[in-house]
Amino acid sequence: MTTLLRARRVLTEQGWLDDHQLRIENETIVAIEPIPAGTLTRDAELLCPAYIDIHVHGGDGVDVMDDDPGVLERLAIHKAREGVGGWLPTTVTAPLADIERALQRIAQRYYRGGQGASVLGSYLEGPYFTPQNKGAHPPELFRELDIAELDRLIEVSQNTLRVVALAPEKPTALETIKHLKSRDVRVMLGHSAASYEETIMAFDAGADGLVHCFNGMTGLHHRNPGMVGAGLSDKRAWLELIADGHHVHPAVMNICCHCAKSQIVLITDAMSAAGMPDGDYSICGHPVTMQNGIVRTGSGGLAGSTLSLDAAVRNLVNSAGVTAEDAIHMASLHPAKMLGLDNSLGSLAVGKRANLNALNPQLLLQNIWINGQAVLL
Repeated sequence: MTTLLRARRVLTEQGWLDDHQLRIENETIVAIEPIPAGTLTRDAELLCPAYIDIHVHGGDGVDVMDDDPGVLERLAIHKAREGVGGWLPTTVTAPLADIERALQRIAQRYYRGGQGASVLGSYLEGPYFTPQNKGAHPPELFRELDIAELDRLIEVSQNTLRVVALAPEKPTALETIKHLKSRDVRVMLGHSAASYEETIMAFDAGADGLVHCFNGMTGLHHRNPGMVGAGLSDKRAWLELIADGHHVHPAVMNICCHCAKSQIVLITDAMSAAGMPDGDYSICGHPVTMQNGIVRTGSGGLAGSTLSLDAAVRNLVNSAGVTAEDAIHMASLHPAKMLGLDNSLGSLAVGKRANLNALNPQLLLQNIWINGQAVLL
């Protein structure tokens, strides 16, 4: 079956194309071409690639760590409603047995498939952190790096573990980074007190970037650049960014985009309260409270976000002065490149999977197609 989608503007890696149409066959884009003269109907104002959220803990009242296989189904539909075509369910610091069960559930969903956003693998955030800049992670459950243990987690995940986050100042961190890279696992650095020099050494060993840049790490100082300075100045580093205006001030989002526009990967870091009313929730097994959409621990620290990825794109455009083209790439092409999936995902191009969003001129989601199929919002 052939699907034809016509739009006033279509976003490709090369930029916007006016009055073009996409021809889709068997879940794949087979042509991007001008709309024939005299054709007045349009299916969308703007067509762009569906977003990819690489860092998601929960939403719609449920958590990736919940021991219920139905949770991932519910989250997949929840993510699709914010324009996400693919995502990485993300674990938190917890007892190792709980993490293993979560990785098993994610692997089952990965291989089985289902409705909503496609699970692209799993993201291990914790327990390989240090107590400074711990965020909402319980430090009593932090563990030392152990290559055999990580190999076991890769095995438990049925080789669907895509990203491991760790603190680069931990003993054997550099050896562990090299090993994970040899297993085709991405390594992100965070929840750490590492210095600029330690962070650069980790990048030299193959680490891919920073977990939610600016949050949970040593900040930028003019005589001590810290982890943030290493990420902003090293072109090898992918920088996760929570663009909700709370985790990172809009002015700092603007600075980050000026320094490292091609390296930014928009994430939500969303937890179970995303899409829910204000009230009491939990993260990492500890109570947190959401007020005015901001989630905090009892001590007042931020505890994940309630951000949606389509809102993150709009926030960069409206609050940080980023072009719509660049903001959309940060939520689609950049995460696809970071995961090594840009041969099939992340942009609208002939031969790529037909994952795409229809947006209005204000960048609000109107429709989403995943694998060429329209998803009911």
